[in-house]
Amino acid sequence: MGWLPVGGSYEISLVDGKVAARSTGSRAGGRPLKALPKVLRDDPEVDRLRQLGQWLDRHTAECLARVDAWVVSSLPVPTGLLARVWPDPAWRNALRDLVVLGDDPAEPGFLRDVTDTGDLRVVNLDGDTVRLSPASATLPHPVRLSDLADLREFADELDVTQGVEQLRRGTWGRPTNLADRDTTITDFRGTTVPNRLAARAATLGFRVSGSQIRCRVWEAGHTVEAALGFDEDYWDSEATLGNLSWSVTEGPTLRLTEVGPVAWSEGIRMATALSGALTGTGNRA
Repeated sequence: MGWLPVGGSYEISLVDGKVAARSTGSRAGGRPLKALPKVLRDDPEVDRLRQLGQWLDRHTAECLARVDAWVVSSLPVPTGLLARVWPDPAWRNALRDLVVLGDDPAEPGFLRDVTDTGDLRVVNLDGDTVRLSPASATLPHPVRLSDLADLREFADELDVTQGVEQLRRGTWGRPTNLADRDTTITDFRGTTVPNRLAARAATLGFRVSGSQIRCRVWEAGHTVEAALGFDEDYWDSEATLGNLSWSVTEGPTLRLTEVGPVAWSEGIRMATALSGALTGTGNRA
């Protein structure tokens, strides 16, 4: 953004999300000062600009969270909506370079641009920039990408940096030797977490409900929730993890053999992140 005059001999602007000032005097070099001058710290214009910076930070976080939810649940997003939000830098930074699918699920590409009319410009695995015109686009969870290894390799070649974790998201495949009647994973039970578990879970984007930490995905027409139990000693902030299970929201607990690939992967990812452990429950990619 531009520089705004304030205090008679200064200008202020947002630089890297923080309020910065520079002198407008005849000997000023035009570069931001290392610290905000005391005379400006309580200036109303500085306060308004500081509040704007805080709002922009919240807006950026909200955009990232929304796009992450689209990826986790592989939801189709209307391209008209993408066209409306793309001019906003916060939305654009969250969306750019994500792998996107149009009408052909076998033709993934890296999203580079969205036109005013909703057309998508993507770079495919052949290195060609192509234009797609689907009514909606899907930002798939990595377990749904059959070309995941090739896409990761190509992303390295293109030096792609994704604002939302997609290609580099840890994934776990469901084992093939599960018993038909089993409904819980016990691999994490008894693991001690030394720091405040609830705060750590919230920081990672998981929901705490009573003595369980939960994450939700939309899969196969249902909202499926993974739940990891814990027992916390509030005197020393130490928590002991319990079992991991999955259920349909407002529905029954699922047998492990009924859990879909995305719900399985995200549940194991949650438990692994909170426990700080590596697990053999499934195959990580």
